[in-house]
Order: sequence, then structure tokens, then C-alpha cells
Amino acid sequence: MKNKTIKKKDTKPKKPNIGMYLKKFKGWIFLYILLTAFACACDIFLTILTARTIEVITLQEFQRALFLLLTIIGISVFQRICWYFINLIYFKYSNKIMSLLNLDLAKQAFKLNSKTYNDHDTGTFVQRIVEDPAQIVDNLASLVDMIMTIITSTVMLIYITTLNAWISLALVVLVVIAGIIEYNRVKIRRKNRWIVRRKNDKVNSLTTEIVRSEKDIKSLGLEGKLSDVSKEYYEDYRNQRYKLDKTDVNFWSIRNFIIGIGTLAVLVLGIYLMDRGVLTLASFMIVYSNRGSLWDVVYNAGNLANTFVNIKVCHNRMFSLFDEDEFVTEKFGTLSVDNLVGEIEFKDVSYTFKEYEYEELTADVLFKKERGKKTKKGKNKYKRNKKLVSENKIFDKLSFKIQPNTTVAFVGKSGSGKSTILNLMSKMYEADDGQVLIDGIDIKTLDKETLRSTISLVNQFPYIFDMTIKENLLLAKADATDEEIVDAIKKASLEEFVSTLPKGLDTKVGESGIKLSGGQKQRLAIARALLRNSNIIIFDESTSSLDNFAQGEIKKSIDGLKGRSTVVIVAHRLSTIKDVDKIFFLDEGKIIDTGTFDELFEKNEKFKTMFLAENI
Repeated sequence: MKNKTIKKKDTKPKKPNIGMYLKKFKGWIFLYILLTAFACACDIFLTILTARTIEVITLQEFQRALFLLLTIIGISVFQRICWYFINLIYFKYSNKIMSLLNLDLAKQAFKLNSKTYNDHDTGTFVQRIVEDPAQIVDNLASLVDMIMTIITSTVMLIYITTLNAWISLALVVLVVIAGIIEYNRVKIRRKNRWIVRRKNDKVNSLTTEIVRSEKDIKSLGLEGKLSDVSKEYYEDYRNQRYKLDKTDVNFWSIRNFIIGIGTLAVLVLGIYLMDRGVLTLASFMIVYSNRGSLWDVVYNAGNLANTFVNIKVCHNRMFSLFDEDEFVTEKFGTLSVDNLVGEIEFKDVSYTFKEYEYEELTADVLFKKERGKKTKKGKNKYKRNKKLVSENKIFDKLSFKIQPNTTVAFVGKSGSGKSTILNLMSKMYEADDGQVLIDGIDIKTLDKETLRSTISLVNQFPYIFDMTIKENLLLAKADATDEEIVDAIKKASLEEFVSTLPKGLDTKVGESGIKLSGGQKQRLAIARALLRNSNIIIFDESTSSLDNFAQGEIKKSIDGLKGRSTVVIVAHRLSTIKDVDKIFFLDEGKIIDTGTFDELFEKNEKFKTMFLAENI
């Protein structure tokens, strides 16, 4: 056995931000902004040239008018070319940025420990990994468009104000009034944004659960009950959304009314000034053609604030997955070990299962959090606090040893701690105290590759991916030969089932293996574990969905591993562990007896009673 220690770097990994992803495509982003600026500048020139053309036509200067029209055509063509490449760049590189974000967020999700997944609902991860990256990229593109529109409209408004002092004064008054209304709309709306997002998370989680549990819902007749629950969740979300949108409607209506009446008043003023000979027809046409510029400036300025908030919210939500306080990651050591034999030992291990819930923050607090309020030490002042809801002490100084290349089983009634032992053994859970050792080495010191390659775990409810049977198997060992795959299929008693499929190993099994029965899923998961050929193989109720024949076949496969791997089994069916080398009998978190099946059957009444009750 060869041990090697890899030194950890002292520097803490830098928490990512959206700037890191944009920097990778900075050249194309600069070109996107430049082309957008050119396209918007074209609007300014086209407006002025169009008004000028009308003026020279009225003066019957047709040669000059023709030249201006040709210039307008040239600028229009150039603008269309700009917009073509703008869209091309956006669709190509926005998708690349989103893909990178999705991938990195998914990778971070892989690093989170099992307890973190227990503490958060599915919608929390779906929003952060899938929806937020799409929203932040779309909002960044909208941000550029809004800024350019504001600049273009502002330039036109400034130009209009140079035409006449009275028109200038009227426009300034309208901008100030509309700006105040828009500022208050954004301020009120922002306070409720986080609450709507939280409601949306819950809706996503419920929808995911309904889709995944479709068969259970139908078989238990839960359609009515879950329809009521769904109605409550959806209505709650829609009501919060309605409040948010109602804020916009109220303020927009007032703002648009004032801008609409004010714009008409400016046109009336323009006609009056033309009648007095103070304003030319060309100048009036510029005012008339750009009467919407005022609306564009105010509307986009308000949306600009909303977009900044959206970007910040999406940014904070996405990269909160890297916040160790709320989303705790798995911790591994730096020790790389080749060819672990497979001796397992628990030495005075204590573990308490703790359940937390995160406080719901009020709209006012979320508003302050959104603005990034911090304490003097630089930490977020309004971070969600987690509250301990319940705790259950599973083990207190539990000790035992499993010899390498032996087959052992843990039995006991539900709640005795059987599955928790397996989770601690495979480092899905972290012990509060004591040591979990493999070959005398604390698993906390082992690096991820050593630990994961040493242990294969077959769960009671294994997840089967939406791939073919062969692809599911190759996930366990990418370079597996056809002979190895066939051998694993045979040992897991899947050979007969696969032979009945028209496409055999190339048959797609559907999302979560929906096209397979419970037993077929478990056998495929077992074949996956057998293919890895790990030194330690853990079976957690992995024969619970199998019929007696298939169970017998799997038992033969497990028996075939004797002497080649350390096999650890948790089983409710005591008949499946008759031939193991040693049984640990658990009761209320303590090992109350050990021995072979026959020894326990003879000397332990509780064990005997469990077996007889099972076989009545």
C-alpha cells in the first residue's frame, strides 16, 4: 500500500462573480456594445436628416433632398447590418456564458454535502442553477439596450431643448415629475421582489415533486388533496406576483397619463410658436418625431433600476451556492492512498441528526439585504439565520470493527441507526465526535478520489439517469469493456430482462428510470456498483424491491464477492443475510449483539423474534 500526501494550498478559493465569466468574452462584449452604440447613433442622425429633408423639400431644393435621402438609405442599411451582428453576437455568446454558469453552479452543487440537500427544497437549486443564469444574461443584454436608448433619447431631448427655450422648460418639468413617480415605483417594487422569488421556489419544488411522484399520487388517490395544496401554493405565488405587478400598473398609469398629456401640450406649444414665426417646420418635425423620447428616457430609467436589481438578486442567489454558511460543502483530506484493503472501524463515534429551517425575512429586511447592508466587519448584516428545529442523538461512542474482505450485515428495527452507519462509513454524513477509519486511516484525512473509488454504495432507492442501460453502467466505469458490462449484468440478475428488450443494452430507461420497475432499478444500480469493483461495497436495503427469485440471484452475486471485497449490508429481510460472516444487531443506536446468523438465532430472542415474524 502506497500513501502520498498532497499539500493543500493556503489560499482560499476566490468566490466567483459574473465579471469572471464576462471577462472571457470581453472582446465580443466590447464589439456588442460598440455596434449597439452605432445602431443607436444612427437613430439620432436619421431623425435629424429626415426633418432636414422635409425642410429642403418645402424650399424646393430637390437635388439637396435627393442627396439627404440617399444618405438616409445608407445609414439605414448600416444600422440594419449593425443589428444583424448585434443579434448574432448576443445569441452565440449569451448561450456560451449561460452554459459556463450552469456548469460551474452544477459542479458546486455536486460538492454540497447530503445534509445541505436535506435542509433545502429542490426549487432552491433549480432556480439558482438553471433559471438565474438565464435571467442574469438576459438582463445584462437588456441593460446595454436600455443605456443606449437612454443616451439616444437624452441626446434628442437635449437637441430639442436647443430649438426653443419654452419647449426646453416644458420638457424639463415633465422629466422631473415623471422621474419622481418612477423613483417611487421602483422603491416600492423592490421591497417585495425577494418574497415573490421565495414563493416561486416553493412552486418549483412542489411541481417537481408532483411530476416525480405521479404513480404514488394516482395509486393513493391523492389527486384531490394535492390539487388543493397546489392551488394554495400557486394562488399564494400569484397573489404576491399580482401585488408586485399592481404596483407597476398604478404608477405606470399615472406616469403615462402625465407624459401623454404633457407631450400633447408640448406639440400644441410648438404649433403656437410656429404660428408666431419663432419655430421652423423642420424644428417642429423634430419635436413631433421624437415626442416619444421623453417616455423612453423615463421608462428605461425606471427599468434600468429594476434591471440592476434583477442582476444583483440573480447574482446573489446564484453565487450563494458558494456560501459555506448556508450551503455546506463536503470536506475531504489531502491523503491519497493506493489499494486500500477495506478494514473498517468505528472508534467512539457520536452522531446527532439535526434539522434546521431558515428564517423567512420580511420585505423590509430583504430590501436592505438586497442593497448589500453590511456590518462593520464586512459581513452581510441581513443574512438568513438558520434555526435548530429538532435533534435526535443516534449514536453515543459507537465502536466496532469490520475485517477486510468479509461480508457483514447490520440489522435492527427501523430507527436503530443502520442507514446512518452506512452514511457515516461512506462520508455522506460527518461524525460529531470519534473516528471512522479505513485500514486504520481516519476517512477525514483521505482525499475525495481515494474515498470515492474505495467505496461503492447501492441505495434503497437508487437514481437511474435518463440514458440507455449501457450508458448508465458506463457512468460507473467509463472504460469498461463489453465483457465486463455483460458480466456485471449477469451478476445483478438483469441478463434475462435485457435479453427481452428490442434494443438490449441500448434501451433508454427514461427520467429517473421511469420505464423500469423498482426491482429492475435496484438491479441496474447493483450492476453499476459491481462494475466499479471497489474494495468496499455497501448495500443499503438494495434487495427490498426484488421478488424472491431475483433476491436469490442477487444473494448469489453478493456471496460471490466474498473474499474479494468488504461487503456491508443493511437489510430488513433477515433471510438475505443468512450466509454473511458476521451480523451486528442494533437497538436504539447501540450494538447489543454480534455473531453469525445461527449464533444470533440461538442466543438472541429479539433477533429470533424478528426473523420468525418475517417468515410467518
